[in-house]
Amino acid sequence: MKTYAQKASEVQRDWYVIDATNQTLGRLATQIATLLRGKHKPTFSPYIDGGDFVIVVNAERIRLTGKKPEQKMYYRHSNYPGGFKAVSFKQLMAKHPERVLRFAVKGMLPKTRLGRRQLTKLKIYAGPKHPHAAQQPKVYQPRPRG
Repeated sequence: MKTYAQKASEVQRDWYVIDATNQTLGRLATQIATLLRGKHKPTFSPYIDGGDFVIVVNAERIRLTGKKPEQKMYYRHSNYPGGFKAVSFKQLMAKHPERVLRFAVKGMLPKTRLGRRQLTKLKIYAGPKHPHAAQQPKVYQPRPRG
């Protein structure tokens, strides 16, 4: 019996909507990364972009546990001398709540061209509305904790 290897032309993509209300950041990000990579499908191949599109709504209502909302920091550097910047979780949530989830998911995807292409299938919105109704997305219920 031969092993089945999926081709890029055979990929069937679905659209999923996830409500991030009261979801824990890391636990939600792992499930989103799994959908984007296509690891939930029996035809998964690590070298093919076989994942689905994911729409996340209510990103402003995502939560962290413990003291992380006060202590978590996001760092970046411009590659110029003195170009180091640090932004706290609370500041980032106040200004750009969708970036918090995007950074978490990005860290869980491959650091290659494939990972960057998979990240483009992630659509995050701070509020409850999204413009992707024409794609008829299915509601995805994240796995409960436990």
